[in-house]
Amino acid sequence: MRGTNINTQLPNMMMELTILGTSSMVPTKERNVSGYFLSVSNEGILLDCGEGTQRQMNIAGIKRTNVTRVLLSHWHGDHVAGLVGLLQTIGNAEPDKIVYVHGPKGTKKHVKHMLQSCVFENKIKLVVNEHDIKKRTVIKETQDWYIEAAPMTHSIPCIGYAISIKESLRIDVEKAKRLGIGEGPWMKQLSEGENVIVKGKKIKPEQITKIKSGKKIVYIPDTTPNKYILELAQDAEVMLIESTYDHDLQEKAEKYQHLTAVDCANMAQQANVKRLVLTHFSQRYKTTKKIEEDARSIFPEAVCAYDFMKIKI
Repeated sequence: MRGTNINTQLPNMMMELTILGTSSMVPTKERNVSGYFLSVSNEGILLDCGEGTQRQMNIAGIKRTNVTRVLLSHWHGDHVAGLVGLLQTIGNAEPDKIVYVHGPKGTKKHVKHMLQSCVFENKIKLVVNEHDIKKRTVIKETQDWYIEAAPMTHSIPCIGYAISIKESLRIDVEKAKRLGIGEGPWMKQLSEGENVIVKGKKIKPEQITKIKSGKKIVYIPDTTPNKYILELAQDAEVMLIESTYDHDLQEKAEKYQHLTAVDCANMAQQANVKRLVLTHFSQRYKTTKKIEEDARSIFPEAVCAYDFMKIKI
């Protein structure tokens, strides 16, 4: 966990994840391809953007213009093919809006080619950040939260992400009442670690403050098991992770550099994850019952995601 955020004026921050697609390479009648929308603070973070993602957002009641940042895991089509249409929609609705795109090595070239693949006027300010990630790295940090990225092991450059709300030092209202301390400029001083004098009485910060724990969600895309998954996911509230196959197809998973439900469950257990959410299922599965059973045999708090599922963190 990074440094404590000392600010009593911040709202009680939370994150909400909306699952927009749970299929792997090929969409099915029930499942679209990869796309996940995360609301945190004043940002809308889109994790991957497969074809049809903006339509899924529309069905889920999420304004496309809510997207402020796109985190791309890798450049296989089922993870990025919806990006150009989404950017066009945002530009038509809110010209001059700034959208940040993050992705692995090669992202600037691929975005340039994508924008040249069809004819439209790009009205938004598009800021493309290319990350040649070799180890767990912070790629964006604000006062309230931060984003980490780490390399995955796939057939092309691929990165996973962790989005964390920082722990914060907050005024304990009940403690303040018991000490007879009301609203005033001293509240800010106390929250910044300073001693104050109120009504002739010396008050120390530790007398009326408390630590509010941080929160973390991790997104693990196409990969084989690796140490960086465990690093990113350590003590996370939610690990959203690809589980393309059940355990019976372990050889196929290794061949195509994907994970099975058992792989995911073992890593969730090792990383002390609170909740395991599986996604990115092969089109071969009419239901995800076998995948969920595999995972729950090791990690009981495992669930298979479904399109339009919402998770509050």
